[in-house]
Amino acid sequence: MKNQKNYCPRNDIYNMMIRLHARHNHIDQARGLFFEMQKWKCKPDAETYNALINAHGRAGQWRWAMNIMEDMLRAAVPPSRSTYNNLINACGSCGNWREALKISKKMTDNGVGPDLVTHNIILSAYKTGAQYSKALSYFELMRGTNIRPDTTTLNIRIYCLVKLGQYEEAIGVFNSMQEKKSECPPDVVTFTSIMHMYSICGEIEKCKTVFDTMLAEGLMPNIVAYNSLMGAYASQGMSDEALNIFNEIKRNGFHPDVVSYTSLLNAYGRSQQPEKAKEIFDLMKQHNWKPNIISYNALIDAYGSSGYLVEAVEVLREMEREGIQPNVVSISTLLAACGRCCEKVKIDSILEAAEKRGIELNLVAYNTGIGSYLNVGDFDKALALYKTMRKKNVKPDSVTYNVLITGCCKFSKYDQAIKLLDEMTILSIPFTKEVYSSAISAYSKQGQLAEAESMFNRMKTACCQPDIITYTKMIHAYSEAENWDKAYTIFQEMEANDIQPDVVACSAMMRAFNKGSQPSKVLSLLEYMKENSIPITEAIHFEVISACSLLRDWKTAINQIKIMEPILPGLSTGFVNHLLQFLGKSGKTETMMKLFLKIVASGAEINYSTYSVLLKNLLAAGNWRKYIEVLQWMEEAGLQPSIAMYHDVLFFAQRSGGPDLAAMIQANMGSLKSRPQNRNQSWSSPHSASELTDECELHPQIVT
Repeated sequence: MKNQKNYCPRNDIYNMMIRLHARHNHIDQARGLFFEMQKWKCKPDAETYNALINAHGRAGQWRWAMNIMEDMLRAAVPPSRSTYNNLINACGSCGNWREALKISKKMTDNGVGPDLVTHNIILSAYKTGAQYSKALSYFELMRGTNIRPDTTTLNIRIYCLVKLGQYEEAIGVFNSMQEKKSECPPDVVTFTSIMHMYSICGEIEKCKTVFDTMLAEGLMPNIVAYNSLMGAYASQGMSDEALNIFNEIKRNGFHPDVVSYTSLLNAYGRSQQPEKAKEIFDLMKQHNWKPNIISYNALIDAYGSSGYLVEAVEVLREMEREGIQPNVVSISTLLAACGRCCEKVKIDSILEAAEKRGIELNLVAYNTGIGSYLNVGDFDKALALYKTMRKKNVKPDSVTYNVLITGCCKFSKYDQAIKLLDEMTILSIPFTKEVYSSAISAYSKQGQLAEAESMFNRMKTACCQPDIITYTKMIHAYSEAENWDKAYTIFQEMEANDIQPDVVACSAMMRAFNKGSQPSKVLSLLEYMKENSIPITEAIHFEVISACSLLRDWKTAINQIKIMEPILPGLSTGFVNHLLQFLGKSGKTETMMKLFLKIVASGAEINYSTYSVLLKNLLAAGNWRKYIEVLQWMEEAGLQPSIAMYHDVLFFAQRSGGPDLAAMIQANMGSLKSRPQNRNQSWSSPHSASELTDECELHPQIVT
């Protein structure tokens, strides 16, 4: 057109070309046309300036857009509502909501009232600037005008409500849109926001239901909607479902983007399949998608969560080789991996690497580092990192204190736990259920029952409903104080609040009953556990046997021991000794020996103390033949009997076994005295325990 001799420049042609370049983000070309039209003495009008402001707004160059507005005013071209809207959008799209508000006010002052587009642009500016509360307040002001919100308005409102955690209200807005489809019908953005909300809450089934509803209403999902559903599956490690959505994206004619690949990668990582996560990472690069920092962090987490720390560190190095600098998320992910792998030295190295790279740790990183140090058993370094955190003016939260206080209780640092509780109170940090439970445990271990009770009551006053862990901690506290009636009151309160007691709570309650000399209540609680299908563990068996011992209810105890036979291999040595001692003390030495043989046959661990229990009870029952046989078993097991054990046999031999047997035992004792006192050293002599057994056969007075 310009090469024609009869060419005549026209504003509408230039305006159309500037708008076209703006749509394709060709800012320099749009600006060049603006100056060119003036050379041809074609005066720009409001439409020209609007197109140019829009072009710079799309490119995020809001200062240029402001300068163009000033040029427009100097050229005496009156700005229209579209001009103001374009300028507000230029500022708002960059998150500069303050400038957007100033322009909006100037717009009103100049007699150009805002319309629905203006309000939506300002709401969007608040949203981009993460001013979610301000956006909701502005929406309430907007409702006071005659301008009715549209779908875009309500979409922004739902987005802000979700960001603020006001999920029920967000669902209410969504349901209202569903009911009034003629006014503000929900679109793909609406459904995607609700899907994202359910994903955050971990309600994957509801997320899928919303997706299916969107399809049922004839709305075609876009790549963002597919990615939201896949991200929901990935957050729960549901790799098969995430892969199905990934394949569905391709079947429906879309091309998976970086977010799609990263979500699938994350799904494999969360499901402990780091090899498949790496395959997806490589596939992403094969399809010419450059992994971003989120992709690299997801791969680091995939390796780290499966214990592959070396591979996780190598991914960090690869990321740096590709010119992508690690961020605080990368550091946090590696710190968590070190904690899982119990690599204390690596934790130090990663913290040093973060410092060298100028990466400032945030709250999450500090919490992760503290937790990792505690996982590897280094309480002092965990506390030192906490102090560094305070020096750096990073304010700790409930998670920080919960991790630290739990660690204090784990390492019996109860004084330190109480100091941390005081710090929480001074900083006005709200207590969580976990903190309350840890606090109750710390106070009870220090013998401060009144403080533990006060913390429990404070929890209920703060409308923080105690859970099974908190109730169990209080039962433990009363048990330590030997106050079984208050422990039982707490147990009943737990039931009244529809909290089903678990095996830990029942075990604590049984211990309280036994300490309070209420063994019959232990057996009643055992029946309650059977009725409610609560599993019976070793701790429960221990308390039941102890109760039977107090009651001298041998029949119930022996029945309980029979029930325990399938779990004999898994019993601790201490509990095995307790069972044998109980049977021996009750005079059931034959049953004691039968149980011992079953324990040996099951492969359970038997130690020196176990034999000591047997010998002590056999001695008390006068069962000398079996006593000498057990001495032989000890020798065969490589355990050296003590002089005291033979001394007991000698005493009997001198009294009723005859001089020959007594002389033989004395010879064995002399041999034993000449050897090092090592209980694990096998013992043999000319007069072994087997010879003693044979000698007993020669003396008819040795009877069981």
